[in-house]
Amino acid sequence: QVQLVESGGGLVQPGGSLRLSCAASRSIFSINAMGWYRQAPGKERELVARIISGATTNYADSVKGRFTISKDIFKNTVYLQMNSLKPEDTAVYYCYADPAGRTIRDWGQGTQVTVSS
Repeated sequence: QVQLVESGGGLVQPGGSLRLSCAASRSIFSINAMGWYRQAPGKERELVARIISGATTNYADSVKGRFTISKDIFKNTVYLQMNSLKPEDTAVYYCYADPAGRTIRDWGQGTQVTVSS
């Protein structure tokens, strides 16, 4: 089991930026993939971004060109840099990890991102 601690959420104005962090309790060498989902009230949970072994990345079309996912193997941390934020980005963002050798996904506690003037 991997413990995931999220941070970096908050309230920003449209056009602003935030950086989310997801710190893992063990080496990310043993994790096949990490990323973020988000969920707004009354809406289905959406995959926002993910990063897999070899640093391959994928993004939802709605955030492509604005969000960047990256990892720091020395800090066991994955980051989501969010630029040019829109009100439509308002949601709770959940970090996840798919550890090698396990079929059950681990989740962070969630962090609220609110984009409003």
